[in-house]
Order: sequence, then structure tokens, then C-alpha cells
Amino acid sequence: MTTSLIGLDWGSTHLRAYRYDAQGEVEEKRAFAHGIRRLPEGGFAEAFAQAVQHWPDVPVLACGMVGSRNGWREVPYLDTPTSVDRLAGALARLETPGGRRVHLVPGLRDPQRPDVMRGEETQVAGALAATPSIGQRGCLLLPGTHSKWVSLRDGAVTGFATVMTGELYGVLLQHSILGAQLPESGDDEQAFHGGVVCARDSGAAGALSRVFSARALMLDGVLPPSSVADYLSGLLIGDELRIALAAGWADPLTPTRMVGEGALCERYLKAAAIFGIDIDAAPDNTTALGLWRIAAAAGLVSPLAAA
Repeated sequence: MTTSLIGLDWGSTHLRAYRYDAQGEVEEKRAFAHGIRRLPEGGFAEAFAQAVQHWPDVPVLACGMVGSRNGWREVPYLDTPTSVDRLAGALARLETPGGRRVHLVPGLRDPQRPDVMRGEETQVAGALAATPSIGQRGCLLLPGTHSKWVSLRDGAVTGFATVMTGELYGVLLQHSILGAQLPESGDDEQAFHGGVVCARDSGAAGALSRVFSARALMLDGVLPPSSVADYLSGLLIGDELRIALAAGWADPLTPTRMVGEGALCERYLKAAAIFGIDIDAAPDNTTALGLWRIAAAAGLVSPLAAA
């Protein structure tokens, strides 16, 4: 089939390239370690040339940190509320040394918190394309190093919040007394469950008041050293869910959909079940789907192709 679009998911540590046919299906995918922090000799231009080598000269749409202050070209954030159409209308353009034109997706800013995202807005667009109904009144959870909780109303992102769960987990294990000289984790489901329950029951004090329990339980012989990491994982993910309920980001009346894949998302689903939060998993191709959806709204692909 005829290639109609090239999409780039260009983050801090990775670069993924998608070649789409005329119906928006990904015909070919490439992956490189050329994130904006790991560029090859020749910089952005060389990384781009490798990503699209031998692919047709068609419109290129890129999302992620490539449009950040340290990226190829900075694209200003759009304040919420923001719809997919508004994102599509604010694309920035740059010309590559090879003569190709690249369109860059802006990130989003929630001025009320304040908070920012860059790259996740394209995942949101993909989730909305896959399940339009959640855009009327829904919540998206994007787990990761910096988890995002995104509020959706009438097809637009009305606000979002970042919780640094993954980064805090890494800091505690690598740079605190809690993780000092621990053996390799044994993937202890019971320890993870115990951490989630501890966070759930921490009340107004929150899990920060319970973090040191990981060491106390180990010294008491209740928690094996190899299970400390799983306990801390449950404690921090559990506290993120506790915060989401307390802040009203998630509630029994608002559908919540999780965007992501892999073992981390499985942990969030297990923790959500302990809290009684009903979370559905979105398809794992939301970024690719979001790039196509934004390109269609921007007129980078023909109306027939976008149908």
C-alpha cells in the first residue's frame, strides 16, 4: 500500500518510527536508542536520517521530547483545556538538512497546578481515538517514571497531575538506607500486596509516614531482604492510588482507563483491585494511533485516508 505518513515517537532515551499506509495502519516500525540524550554523531539530523532511511518523502509528525527545550526545536506548551483539534492546529514545523519537513506536536500545561506533559498528549489522543466515549467524562492513567492522571471532559483534556512514583522508587532503592545492600528482588507478590494495603490504610498521614516500615519489617524478620523492593513498589503505587481517590482524580462514577503495557501496568491493575478501583487497559498502540489521529486533524493525511 502507499505510504501516507511517517510518525516519530522521540523521547529522552528512545526514538521509534512508524510508517503508515493510506488507512492509518502501521506497515513498518523501527526503534533506535537515539533519544535526545543519546544522539549519534551528527545530532538530531543524523538520528532523523537513520529513522526514515529509504522511506518515502511523505509528511512527518513527531511527538515527545524532541519538541522540548533541549530538543530539536522547542514547541510551546498549550494550556488546558485542550482538544485534539487544538493540538493539531498548533503544530510547529522545521526543515531538515535533507529537505524534509517535520511537524512537531506541542506538549500540554495545566496552569492550575502547575504541571506539564510532553509526549503523553499523543497517547491521550490515541486513547480517545480508540475509545471516544471516555472523552465525554473519563480519566486516563499513564503509569511510568512520572505517572500522569488525566481528566477528560467533552473530548478535551481539562487537567492533569503528575505523580513521581517511579522516580521515587528508584531513589529509595538506590540512594537511601532502605535499599542499601539488598539482594536481587524475588518478585514477592505477597510483599507487594502488603505494601499496597499499608498505603491504603495510612489515612490522612499518607504513605510517607509508613516508608520506613520497609526497614523495620526487615529488621524484625517479617520481610525478607529480597522482598523489600516489592514491598516498596506496593507502598508507592498504593499511595498514588490513595492520592488519586482523595484528590478526586478517580472515583467510582468516572471510567478510568490505563494507557501502557508490561509488568508495571499489571502491578497497577493488582493494586487498583485492592482499592476497589475499576480500571480498564487501553490498547498498547496508543502513541502510534495518536500520531495518526493528530495528523488527520491537521490535514497531513487526506480525508479519504483518514476515514
